[in-house]
Amino acid sequence: MNNTLINENIAVTSMGFKQNLTPYPRRIEYRGSAIEFIDAGLRCLIRKGSHVSEVMTMSDGHSFFRLRRDGGNWTLLSISA
Repeated sequence: MNNTLINENIAVTSMGFKQNLTPYPRRIEYRGSAIEFIDAGLRCLIRKGSHVSEVMTMSDGHSFFRLRRDGGNWTLLSISA
């Protein structure tokens, strides 16, 4: 598996909601391309003092995308193909 580190801010253009109303990204825009995810992925909350970040691993059916959310900011951390 090839892992490419990205670490760039991205735009989340569509959100979905799990059964417990937890939001997750359904579509992002990265370098002019729209990427649609096939499911809600895996999620991990990271707390450091009062600061909370969320790291998600999502898939479009071909590759895995690791995303981080800090407040309202989204960052694409890496792509694994």
